[in-house]
Amino acid sequence: MDYKQSGVNIEEGYRAVGKYRELAALTANSAVLNGIGSFAGLYSLKEYFATMEEPVLVSGTDGVGTKLDIAFKMKKYDTVGIDCEAMCVNDVLCHGAKPLFFLDYLACGKLDASIAADLVKGVSVGCRETGTVLIGGETAEMPGFYDEGKYDIAGFAVGIVDRKKIVDGSKIREGDALLGIASSGPHSNGFSLIRKVIPDLNEDFGGMPIGSALLEPTRLYVKPILNLMEILEIRGMAHITGGGFYENVPRMFCPPTAPDNSFRAVIRDPLNPGYDGLWKIPPIFARIAYGAKYYGKSSSEAAAQKEGEELLRSDQEIKKLMFNTYNMGIGFVLALAREDVQKAAALLSEKGFPAWEIGWVEKSEYKSPSDNYAETIGELRFV
Repeated sequence: MDYKQSGVNIEEGYRAVGKYRELAALTANSAVLNGIGSFAGLYSLKEYFATMEEPVLVSGTDGVGTKLDIAFKMKKYDTVGIDCEAMCVNDVLCHGAKPLFFLDYLACGKLDASIAADLVKGVSVGCRETGTVLIGGETAEMPGFYDEGKYDIAGFAVGIVDRKKIVDGSKIREGDALLGIASSGPHSNGFSLIRKVIPDLNEDFGGMPIGSALLEPTRLYVKPILNLMEILEIRGMAHITGGGFYENVPRMFCPPTAPDNSFRAVIRDPLNPGYDGLWKIPPIFARIAYGAKYYGKSSSEAAAQKEGEELLRSDQEIKKLMFNTYNMGIGFVLALAREDVQKAAALLSEKGFPAWEIGWVEKSEYKSPSDNYAETIGELRFV
């Protein structure tokens, strides 16, 4: 028995790498010192040592998760690569870093070079949109470990920031405003629940299969935020990923060391009819809420949507579940001095990133550092 007979097709791997090389070349710049196919990617930092007092590398890694299952079932593979890149570079951005380069890891049971190239095509698209170089990666064919036709994709991003410009929450003050920036949908989180409560991906959703709506890729916030940082001070940032508002917004705060720097986020409830000018929760979240409440119950698309909207308004348990799992239409949050909020919102909207003042920062009861990370970093409440 040879390697191919055991289930690993080396020739198909070579074909995939050839396609990757073309996609990576579309993202390259003058700092790249070698190409795809070497044992490691080489990236020169020369220009940054000349322009920064103390360059700091910032790294982040993430994957797409079970959203991939929807891509397989819809046979659409060219958007989840964008998700993979976005989840990593948006995290790196939270500390004020400009993403430099990205590596991906692709694993499958049986390699199809065309499908693999579609997955990496999405990575390439995301890299070009954020000015990040796809510098390398790995494709692993593991027959008998992954089911045939199933792929997993994860990534790793490295960015750079001058140490004096690191955003770590240390400049956040009581009374600062919280600016929320629109998401494109669930992004890449909560899909284990979505797959349970929306089993029919061909269900009509506003004139399209709901599976297509769910594959809308994660928004890439890198360029507009980096541009904004050149104009005004951003004191804190949060990428709203798994764990929704409750887990991620408090992560922008430094762990408190004294009462003077113990803060919590206060979020205006977009479902409170007393608030004008807040964001509208995208319809997809009402549909998910309906499925979570009435799991296994069938209903027309219109009825499920209407009932889901009512659940978000009236069922506190479902509402907490949704805001603790999904971004609910806000993919990124900034902490700013109050006098900068209107200017920031206007500049972001001009770039195609609608933004709203969604809350503020207030003092909270000081808690000494604890093994419970959630207790240590801060709190959040809705009003």
